[in-house]
Amino acid sequence: MALVLRLAVTAAALWLATALYPQALQVDDPRTLLLAALLLGLVNAVVRPVVLLLTLPLNLLTLGLFTLVVNTLMLYLVAWLLHIPHGGFGSLFVLALWVSLAGLALAKLVAL
Repeated sequence: MALVLRLAVTAAALWLATALYPQALQVDDPRTLLLAALLLGLVNAVVRPVVLLLTLPLNLLTLGLFTLVVNTLMLYLVAWLLHIPHGGFGSLFVLALWVSLAGLALAKLVAL
């Protein structure tokens, strides 16, 4: 049940972020949005910890701010795997910020 709730929160955060900043990622139908949320959750569970471990010195040097770049790369990977048109690295960086903030707010809202 918690996995389904986490998927719903990720999908809602991704939908909210793309609604607020539509030029970053062009997700038109709900099926693609759910698939992107599922893939983002999978990428965050499998790929992101490895990338964070490999970039640990750089992350320590920037006091954790490099994590935002890692989050952007995870969104870029999802967009690349699903062949979703996007606005480039800069717009995906802003979208990663929006997804992180919306996901945090929605997770607190549903007490996840």
